[in-house]
Amino acid sequence: MEVLKDLIYYFTENGSYVWEQFFRHFLMSAYGVLFAAIVGIPIGILIARYHKLSGWVISLANIIQTIPALAMLAVLMLVMGLGTNTVVFALFLYSLLPIIKNTYTGIRNVDSALLESGKAMGMTKFQVLRMVELPLSLSVIMAGLRTALVITIGVATIGTFFGAGGLGDIILRGTNAEDGTAIILAGAIPTALMAVIADVVMGWIERKLLPVKKKKGTTEELEKATV
Repeated sequence: MEVLKDLIYYFTENGSYVWEQFFRHFLMSAYGVLFAAIVGIPIGILIARYHKLSGWVISLANIIQTIPALAMLAVLMLVMGLGTNTVVFALFLYSLLPIIKNTYTGIRNVDSALLESGKAMGMTKFQVLRMVELPLSLSVIMAGLRTALVITIGVATIGTFFGAGGLGDIILRGTNAEDGTAIILAGAIPTALMAVIADVVMGWIERKLLPVKKKKGTTEELEKATV
């Protein structure tokens, strides 16, 4: 009960600071995923086209994923120095695997009959990709983005050791305090809430993008697109 009172008191006295770090933490995670999407989605499409490359690319992304976050950031710090850019780059690397893998899986799982229909109507490869493959695989790609965002929110907490700020700063302050349980919770609870909210929102978007109704009308849409 005493911890709860201390927690409420901390939020009351330092609400603006907690919100500032919350926003900073989210921005680092979002930028990491955004940059990974810009790079990872085209790579996923590429390896779906050239299947022999998929094993090498996904294995490399798997290796990156297995490197401990603290070790990754320590190595990047030697090259890039301290600061937010180092942490965002690390989050970018950690986001690549789910985005590349889900993009690859989504593109490969598109019904081949739909692809043949598009080609038979005279569509170019780019038109098939834009009008058929990407719309039908969008929900799978979104699932990869969802996974990546939740991962980066957790990893970004370590960024405090490398001068990036975020909610990890509050947690670190709590560990350095004599009786800092409430302060630790003041950083940990918003981090957990951010991850849960991000997962729920991205999950809702993912469900909205499910191509349940699109499959039935895909042939008609292709005919309209080529008129």
